[in-house]
Amino acid sequence: MMPLKMADLLAEGDLIDFGPLPEAINDLLQRGVAAYYDDRPTADGLFRQALAQAPEQLPIYYCLYKIHTYQRNLEQARDAALAGIREAARQANLPPDWRDWRLGENDWNAGGATRFALYTIKALAFIELRRENLAEARALLDRLAGLDPADEVGGSVVNAMALRLEATGP
Repeated sequence: MMPLKMADLLAEGDLIDFGPLPEAINDLLQRGVAAYYDDRPTADGLFRQALAQAPEQLPIYYCLYKIHTYQRNLEQARDAALAGIREAARQANLPPDWRDWRLGENDWNAGGATRFALYTIKALAFIELRRENLAEARALLDRLAGLDPADEVGGSVVNAMALRLEATGP
C-alpha cells in the first residue's frame, strides 16, 4: 500500500484545522500545506499570498515559520516568527517587544493571540538554536519561563535542547 501524500488527504477532505479563518485564507493555507510536500516554492507563495490578504490572521505566520524551519531557511523562519510575535502582541494589547511583556498568572489561558505569542516565542527560541545563536535562544527561553511558569506551551522541551547545546557547544 502506497503512503498517502498530503494532497491526497486534502482531496479526501481531511483538512488542517487552523481555527476560524475567512474561507479564502483557509483555502490558501490548505493549498499551501498540500503543495509543501511536492512544490515548496508554491507553498511559500500561497502562504505569502494569504499574508498579503490577511496579515491579522496568525495561522499564516505559523505556516511560514514552520515550513522555513523545516527547510532550514532559518532567516526566513526567524523573520516570519518575529512578524507573528509582533502581530500577536498587537492583537493581545502587549508591547511590540517580547522583552517588555508582563502577563498575569492566567493571561495566557485566554488563548488566542496571547497563547500564539507565547508559542511563537518557543518556536523562535528553537529557530535561534538552529541558527546557533545560543545567547538569543537563552534570552527567549528565560523570558518564556517567566511568562509561562506552568510550561503550558512546552518551552521546557526547547530549553532541554538548549541546555544540551550549552553544555556541549553547537
